[in-house]
Amino acid sequence: MSVFVSHGTADTESFAAAFAERLRGGEVLALYGGLGAGKTAFVRGLARGLQTTSEVSSPTFALVHEYDGRLPIAHFDMYRIHTLDDLYSTGFYDYLDAGCVLVIEWSENIEPYLPEGAYKIRIAHGDAENERTLTIEDEDPCR
Repeated sequence: MSVFVSHGTADTESFAAAFAERLRGGEVLALYGGLGAGKTAFVRGLARGLQTTSEVSSPTFALVHEYDGRLPIAHFDMYRIHTLDDLYSTGFYDYLDAGCVLVIEWSENIEPYLPEGAYKIRIAHGDAENERTLTIEDEDPCR
């Protein structure tokens, strides 16, 4: 487990860009955190670290956005997903088999369906207005 304290959006994005260097494809990054926690900022930094040139935004209504780069990214928003049938309708399991990096906002809504070995990244508001604590639980000790 690792912990990082961010003092603003730029810090969060830089941390995520550096985190991207360890990815090889096929990883699942399950993001946890309330509204405004910085989940999409994390994805922006991750995409930058994977050399994506596309603009990153929350896929709230589309449910999934795809980005090309060093590794393809599938960016999911599971805010409105609560059942296994809902999850299947997003194409989630097809993306798991595609070898791309899956980044999931609102992972708490699908936690029972997350694959083994998923990184769990918890983003919590800190004491200061722009402070966030990012805790990464690496579920696969062989990485």
